[in-house]
Amino acid sequence: MKHYPVMLPEVLKALSPQAGETYVDGTFGYGGYSEAILQAENCKVIGLDRDPNVAPRAAELAAEYGSRFRLIQTPFSKLDLLGLDPVDAVILDIGVSSMQLDEGARGFSFMRDGPLDMRMSQSGPTAADAVMNLSQVQLEQLFRVYGEEARARHAAKVIVQSRDDAPLTRTLQLADLLEKALGRRGKTHPATKVFQALRIFVNDELGELFRALHAAEQALAPEGRLIVVTFHSLEDRIVKTFFRERAGEIEGGSRYAPAVEHTGPPPSFSLPKRSVTKPSKTEIKENARSRSAKMRVAVRSDAAPWGESEARALRVPQFSDLEALL
Repeated sequence: MKHYPVMLPEVLKALSPQAGETYVDGTFGYGGYSEAILQAENCKVIGLDRDPNVAPRAAELAAEYGSRFRLIQTPFSKLDLLGLDPVDAVILDIGVSSMQLDEGARGFSFMRDGPLDMRMSQSGPTAADAVMNLSQVQLEQLFRVYGEEARARHAAKVIVQSRDDAPLTRTLQLADLLEKALGRRGKTHPATKVFQALRIFVNDELGELFRALHAAEQALAPEGRLIVVTFHSLEDRIVKTFFRERAGEIEGGSRYAPAVEHTGPPPSFSLPKRSVTKPSKTEIKENARSRSAKMRVAVRSDAAPWGESEARALRVPQFSDLEALL
């Protein structure tokens, strides 16, 4: 399948690549953003990825662009620990890459048979471990919060009943079970949200995003841009809250109340646009995976980064009790 870097024109416009600047592509994947940025200007790009399978593609870019590109195999949440000089932009595409979805052996897709794995780093507990070991109540909580699945209780129930008869270890095995139990409603496969929830949980994606925003705040130079593309309402909520808090805003007590000025430390970011940018209709038509994408942008001020004790509004849904079981 052709690789589509989601919202590439919008990302490049927000980035506005300049010669001599250094950018961090925090979610390298197949290198779509990195390659486009390197082609746009005589700049440098540092790619980050925790997936070891991206190494061959990174080697191709390094061979073509020499010292202008390098890959560091690391989670993007550790950006501030890499000892880099202040960078001019950080780009984060929060989602599973086409490369991962299209490789059945990785277990990310309910459209291809493979082991029920879903690990981006290929270490630690798998999605099969979660499906086989979490209780029905815990699975329901996981599907309802991370997957926003309205039929979470029924999905959890049928999984627990089925695993008592035979282990659930394959992607199509779980997808077929969910399709029979939940039935189809429209074009969306009934396994979509359950697979999404399992992937987010196995890879601690929300926690990684939370830590990556803090890390980018530390790593960016003044006037540096932080560009984040999300695909899930929980992801977007985390980014929106972080940006507005760091820009000196706190949400009012209701959706009708205006934002109020923050009385804490000086704002560490400014917001060129408070609302999200969405993909064009043309892109959605050409690449259905982009339909839920949202992009937010913030610009680093020259104020000192906030400390953890100063960050009051930002919270991430946690399932520490579930994680301890795996």
